[in-house]
Amino acid sequence: MAELTLVTMVFDAARQDELAAVLANQQNGCRNIDLCASLTKPGRFVIVEKWATPEDQRAHFDSVEMIEMATSCEGLLQRPPDIDLLEGLSAHDLC
Repeated sequence: MAELTLVTMVFDAARQDELAAVLANQQNGCRNIDLCASLTKPGRFVIVEKWATPEDQRAHFDSVEMIEMATSCEGLLQRPPDIDLLEGLSAHDLC
């Protein structure tokens, strides 16, 4: 099975337009980054990042770009983001 590390980050915006601009400037050093806006919860943004290895993901979270993004979110959120680290499993791999 191919190794895949996923990160989800859920942000509930206090200032939606400003937060969307901050989140759209994510450093693109991974396999894929998706920025999504919730259709059921206005002001909620979800970022899904797919990394080749856990080491690549950790290096990104320790990067200057992530620190700048976190600092730029100050005052734009209703609460701290919900961040989760996942192991990628495919339904095909489970058969």
